[in-house]
Amino acid sequence: MIENLQYNTERTKLIIPEYGRHIHKMIDQALACKDIIERNNIAKAIIGVMGNMNPHLRDVPDFQHKLWDQLFIMSDFNLEVESPYPLPSKEVFLERPEKLNYPQNFPKYRFYGNNIKRMVDVAVNWEDGEMRKQLIYVIANHMKKCFLNWNKDTVEDDVIYKHLLDLSGGKISLNSSDKPLSESHSLIKLTNKKFTKTPLNKNHKKPYRNFKKRTNN
Repeated sequence: MIENLQYNTERTKLIIPEYGRHIHKMIDQALACKDIIERNNIAKAIIGVMGNMNPHLRDVPDFQHKLWDQLFIMSDFNLEVESPYPLPSKEVFLERPEKLNYPQNFPKYRFYGNNIKRMVDVAVNWEDGEMRKQLIYVIANHMKKCFLNWNKDTVEDDVIYKHLLDLSGGKISLNSSDKPLSESHSLIKLTNKKFTKTPLNKNHKKPYRNFKKRTNN
């Protein structure tokens, strides 16, 4: 009996382990079948079993397409059956995805982050008008909030205006005579709301445990 035991490392590697070894064995049985009609029936039965593993999605058209693609993938694209969807390409499946280009720039004011610089660049290229003014005001307020996250003390609006002028390459100029930014205490309060715990209900009482006093006889 011990001689019949087989380790998983000695078995064939599962292409999609989530479906288990029995699904792969069923696919091997379909590959070994010579009759095209019977092979099509086996393939539909396999799709039914795969769909039963996700019953809430088995009737969704896109999910059905995914199941058929996975069936061909697990057969190493060697299964010849009639599929209701276009056959997937092995070359496309084995093709390595393109490398993602992560931002490698280091902004001058790191506490603002890269997104603020992108927002400033968008505002620079917008046409003059009320929408552009409102966008610049929103960006300046967001810069002030980011600054306060980095430095909890108050910050003057002139400092934000100077940084905005620098980040925009001198194309966005604000001064104290323009619409003032939000107050520092309101921005700090708005940020702290995210980290404030829900207060306990005053009427909530801790469970009382009745302990018997021990008496020494």
